[in-house]
Amino acid sequence: MVTDYVLVPEAPGLDDYLRLRRLVGLSPKNSAQGGGALSGSWAFCHIKVRGTDEVVGMGRVIGDGGWYFLVADMAVLPAHQRQGLGRRVIEHLIERVMIAVPDAYLTLMADSPGRRLYESVGFVDALPESLGMVLAR
Repeated sequence: MVTDYVLVPEAPGLDDYLRLRRLVGLSPKNSAQGGGALSGSWAFCHIKVRGTDEVVGMGRVIGDGGWYFLVADMAVLPAHQRQGLGRRVIEHLIERVMIAVPDAYLTLMADSPGRRLYESVGFVDALPESLGMVLAR
């Protein structure tokens, strides 16, 4: 249940970032790459199990701060999926972008397992032959 978790509106630590990527099946990254991702993101958030330091989910936005933003590194550990955590992360990130830049162009690349979630919060296929998606308004 979502109440058993807490959303932290900042980047997780480097070890947690690299661990989450690895455990959810995203391409593994080294410490230098992870450090760049953590420091170079426009917005980041992560999910912890309430009352612990256990990081079980995350997401981030890369952006120019002017109009273009990309959602990346959406991840929830398998044992914590189906609890609404991915929705909580993506909705938080969308809200952060839209408050800062109401007419932002927000994109993402969706793997099959995440497509339903992204569509449910307003993302649509960018082109019929593309896996890219844009936020419809």
